[in-house]
Parts: sequence; C-alpha cells; structure tokens
Amino acid sequence: MRRRSLLSAAAAGAAAIGASTALGSPAAAGGGKSPHRVPRDQISVQLYTLRNQLAVDLEGSFTQLAAIGYTRVEHAGFVGRTAAQFRAALDNAGLRATSGHAGIPQPWNAETWKRALEDAAIVGNKFIVHPYFGTDANGPIRNGAAYRAFAADLNKAGELARRAGLSFGYHNHHNEFLRQDGGERTGFDILTQETDPRLVHLEVDIYWAWRGAADPVDLIEKNRRRIKQVHVKDMDVSSAFADPGAGLIDFERVFRRAAEAGLIEYIVERDDAGSPPRTPAQALDTARVGYQYLTGLRY
Repeated sequence: MRRRSLLSAAAAGAAAIGASTALGSPAAAGGGKSPHRVPRDQISVQLYTLRNQLAVDLEGSFTQLAAIGYTRVEHAGFVGRTAAQFRAALDNAGLRATSGHAGIPQPWNAETWKRALEDAAIVGNKFIVHPYFGTDANGPIRNGAAYRAFAADLNKAGELARRAGLSFGYHNHHNEFLRQDGGERTGFDILTQETDPRLVHLEVDIYWAWRGAADPVDLIEKNRRRIKQVHVKDMDVSSAFADPGAGLIDFERVFRRAAEAGLIEYIVERDDAGSPPRTPAQALDTARVGYQYLTGLRY
C-alpha cells in the first residue's frame, strides 16, 4: 500500500487503519514461527517518554529503568544537570546513554554545535540525533528550498560529528512527508537525497512515519543500510499514542527488514506517557510494557 493511499487512514484513524493489512496484526503479516528476536542489548528507551517523571526523581527513575532490564537510553537533554552530572547518575544506575537528541543550530553555527558534541562525548553517546524539522512560523513547510538548505546544514553537522567519533542522525516526524513546491517530491525525499549517507543516518520514528502516510517498509527499501535506529511508538485506533504492542502498528513486519535497514538500536517511546491525564510515574509503566513487548517479540 503506497503513501498517498494511506493518507486518510493516518489522519482520520480508526476506520481505514483498522482495515489496513499493512498496519494489521502479526497474523495478517503471515508467517509461522520464526527464530528472530530483538537483541536485548539493542533495546533502549527515549527519555522524553519519562520527562515528567525524571523531573520528579531522576536517580530513582534510572534505577527503575535498569531494574526493568534496560542497559541503554537515549536522552533528550540533561534534566537541569550538567552533562557530567547526568553521566554520573546514569553510571550509578548501570545505564549508558548510547544516543542523544540535540538540535543543530539554526542558523548554522559550527562552534555552538561543537559544544553540543563535547557534551555528547561526556555523556558517552555513540549517536547524536537532530530531533525535529518541518515547520516554520507559518506552519508545515512546503518550500523545497528550505529543506535543501537544512540538508546542507545536516551535512555540516554530520561531518563535525564524524570527526568527533559520533554517528549523526536525523529523526522524522510527519510534516516531512508533505509534497514540496506542488510536486511529487516530499521533504523527506529532499533530506535523504541531499544528505550524505556517510554523514547522516536515519532514526525512523515508526509512529510519525505512519502519521505522515509513509510505510516504514518503503522507507527501508529506499534507504537500505542507512536506518540505524527506530523509535518503537505505537498508534491506537484514533491515531493517538499507545504503548508499544498495544496499538495497530505491525512492528514485526518492519523488524523482519532489520538487516536490510541497518538497524542496531530499537528505542521505546510514547510522547504522552507521563502527561495528564496520565501521571508522571505511568511513564515507567510504558517503559516496562515496551521492554517486555520487544523482548517477547518473534518475527
């Protein structure tokens, strides 16, 4: 099923998505038993999921993540600590921040980005990922020139990250999948075609790809060996967030293409896990459900 035929399903939710075999159950993906599973040491959690709980109890939350079974996390800032203090809290819990989200400066500033890379080194990151693009003061961007200019900045950031011993990535939302300049080319097309794969890898947020009516399997086919990380975030029947494994997305179908994608990190995330009407502590429930889902998955 192609991108545009999925658009109404991603936007409207239940009716079309519920009928879609692409988003359907593992049984619909067809397959008997398979020995493949997500390696435990490649499972992570995006700490944006726990942002409200971390503000309440950073050290205790890290301890609970380790007790669930996590050994690695992806940070989204340092929760009011310095990079060194944040690293110390991780070390005390036996966790590693293998990845982190840090936005590249706009307008581009190499010295500012170098300071972000220094913090990434202190924390112990292997990956550093730009978390968001696709809107401006007028809303979603539909100007291909803006994407081309940003792609040039991504290449600059990736080169400096490479020199610092880091792999630099780009994390998608859904606005990137809008067509630009009234043509067929999407913002995501521009970003992937005009960045150097040696300098910019992809961190595909599976939920946001679906919301943008982009099949993650199509993204894998177009970007082989370039998708090093995925955000494992599920979608309920109203297109809202859900705990991994509790929604409509067939992650098994995507993960069967892990080798083709180049996947080496599976990152649990739910944007509203600890936000009202949920409590901050419920984000830890999401982290637990996500870890158990991934460790129990066979594909």
